[in-house]
Parts: sequence; C-alpha cells; structure tokens
Amino acid sequence: MAVISIGSEDRVFVLTGAGISAESGLPTFRAEDGLWAGNRIEDVCTPEAWERNPALVWEFYSARRAAGAKAEPNPGHVALAELEKRLGDRFFLCTQNVDDLHERAGSRRLVHMHGELNMAHCELDCGRAPVEDRAIYRDLEEVGRCVCGGRLRPHIVFFGEIPLEMERIQAEIKLASLMLVVGTSGSVYPAANFVHWARMGGARTVYVGPDAPLNASAFTNVVEGKAGEVMPGLFLVQ
Repeated sequence: MAVISIGSEDRVFVLTGAGISAESGLPTFRAEDGLWAGNRIEDVCTPEAWERNPALVWEFYSARRAAGAKAEPNPGHVALAELEKRLGDRFFLCTQNVDDLHERAGSRRLVHMHGELNMAHCELDCGRAPVEDRAIYRDLEEVGRCVCGGRLRPHIVFFGEIPLEMERIQAEIKLASLMLVVGTSGSVYPAANFVHWARMGGARTVYVGPDAPLNASAFTNVVEGKAGEVMPGLFLVQ
C-alpha cells in the first residue's frame, strides 16, 4: 500500500461519504435495490415527501437516530481525527454523512454539507438557527414547533435542496494542496465535482474506498480497501 506524504506546508481537505459510515453498520443512501433502510428515497428524503407525509419522514429519521446512537466510530473515523490533531488549522473535513461519528471520534474542524441527524430546523425556513434534537418520535404530535409556529423538521438537506456551507467548502478547496476523498462513489453532485475543483487548483488528490469511484480518473492516487483498514498508517506527516 502506498504511503501518502504530507509536508509541513500542505493543507488537507477531506471529503467523506456513506462508505465510511457503512463500515460502522449504517446503511448508505444509494443501495443497489434503490432503497435506503427499506424506504424509497422519494418517500422520506424530498421536500415533496415532507409536504405529503411529515409523519412518515419523522418516523424514518427517528429510526435513523436510533440506529446512529448504537453505531460506533470505526478506525477510519479515528484516523481522520488523529490526522486533524497533527495538522491543526491545515486540516478541514467536509462530510456528506448526517451522523455524528466523526465528532464522536474526535473531529472538530468539519462541516456537514447534507445536514445533521441530531438537529432540527423550522419547516418554514424562518431564519432561526437549527436546534439540537435527539428525540425518537413515536408520532407527529410529539414533534416540537418553532417560536414562529412552524413545525420542526429534520435538519437534513433533502434531495433537490442546496447543500449547506458551500461558500466555505469552495474556499477551503481553493486553499488545499491535498484532497482526500473517502468512501463516496463519485455519483452525488456537487460533491463529485470537488476533486475536479481541487485538481484545477493544482492539488494532489487521493481516493480511499473498497471500489474505484465513478470519477477515478480525477485522482492522482486510488487506494482500494475499507477505510477502517486502509486509513491507519496511510499518511506520513513530515
């Protein structure tokens, strides 16, 4: 296995996807059968689904919260947290995942571009900040409301909505001299474009995952294997 050298001037941008969480037992968005944890994505993760049946959406995300609480960070999560400790402000992590496994492993310099499972925000987008919400709801009547009167909905970027923190993400990509992509298939946009943006800026690009991604040609190194097995010992920090 190749060892990736990180110099004293390098800035590292990391993008993680569902694959790293799958190694902790959490289902991916894009399963081969088109279902996510037994549900059609169109029924639980779109604005139309929320308008049509908010009770079903909350039932689904309550189940995801219960599953997420039982999952544990794997060695891939821990390796990224350790790399952050070594690099400090020269490290930035963007995750497509909505679980908190990165935080529980020790990561701090990160954004969740698709939202966070244990947060909720007003369905009316009234401008108030999302709130922490770890409840497992049994029915819609238990779900709280914003002070403006709108019902709280999961703080998740539904399909068709704009990902969060894109300005910050783009700024960090421009600063990066090394991009590491872990456990994402290269099929979800705009995240699949990140490696192309990094290459345009002259950055080295490294992919880690069990299979080569759809955008494999954009990487200077492709390391095939599970993140939890490959990540420990992958980097030489100078």
